Amino acid sequence: MKILRFVAAVCAVAAALSGVKLAVGHTAASGPAAAPQLAILDTDIGDDIDDAFALALALRSPELKLLGITTTFGDTELRARLVDRYLHAVGRTNIPVAAGVPTAHTNVFTQMAYASQWPKTVHPGGVRFLLDQIRAHPGAITLIAIGPLSNVGEAIKEDPTTFAKLKRVVLMGGSIDRGYDGANGERRPPDAEWNINRDPAGAKALFASGVPVFVMPLDSTQIHLDAKEREHIFAHGSPLTDQLTLLYHQWMAGSDGHPLAPTLFDPVAVTYAIHPELCPATPMRIEVDDRGFTHKVSGSPNAQVCLKSDERGFLDLLSGRLTKAETH
Repeated sequence: MKILRFVAAVCAVAAALSGVKLAVGHTAASGPAAAPQLAILDTDIGDDIDDAFALALALRSPELKLLGITTTFGDTELRARLVDRYLHAVGRTNIPVAAGVPTAHTNVFTQMAYASQWPKTVHPGGVRFLLDQIRAHPGAITLIAIGPLSNVGEAIKEDPTTFAKLKRVVLMGGSIDRGYDGANGERRPPDAEWNINRDPAGAKALFASGVPVFVMPLDSTQIHLDAKEREHIFAHGSPLTDQLTLLYHQWMAGSDGHPLAPTLFDPVAVTYAIHPELCPATPMRIEVDDRGFTHKVSGSPNAQVCLKSDERGFLDLLSGRLTKAETH
């Protein structure tokens, strides 16, 4: 009997060990990293500073594979040179840069000096680049649009069938219940937000395109980077944060009357693309008028709109990503 009990005990231990091995093996095999999302960033980088932070976050987010960066609004070639210098400094010259449709503009290109000091080159056209990438990856590309919608409007005009094969557009733009905050932080009524009112026709075309559109309006994107958090990022001293430091100071020098704390409108759109739980979206029908106002109207939804974001969660994500040690 003692022998039988011993054999049984040995079998039980063996079975338990086998179960542990199976469990460990299952754990290791059950969580393969998801393939990164294919994405294109469409940006008017060079005026405000939030685009530079949005690009930094996109570069430090393994959930995204940037197929390219297209520049929009104003002198798009000079904006493309800014992106060239930025990518060269951080060792990401493998990402294509395309210059979008140039437009008339009267605003100040605050980071012109940074861009102008990079050699001129010939960039592919942004609209053609966007459409070619959609054709190569139908149904798979997220377009993160953080500037006026000139390239979007032209792409829809040129080939609406191809444009409709985007997976989705994540847009920073619009104003539903909240306009630009006042100088003392007071809440104001809805405004004609910059990215929409620079090209209302492009915005109208987007909302009518049939592509899923996820909107981050002024309601959820007026998140300020205060001095303590800003200096924590700048003090990190990596090639990426060094670019942000330089561009921030050029923005400050060229932006009379701006507060010291940047408003990080555009990085919220990048954040939504990778962590949508930080900005829950609500189905809504949006109508754009000729002045660039975005009205919530009755009818079938044509967008998902985030009206309130997790500001603390957003700032923790941004700071954590930008100051995390890089692996090679």
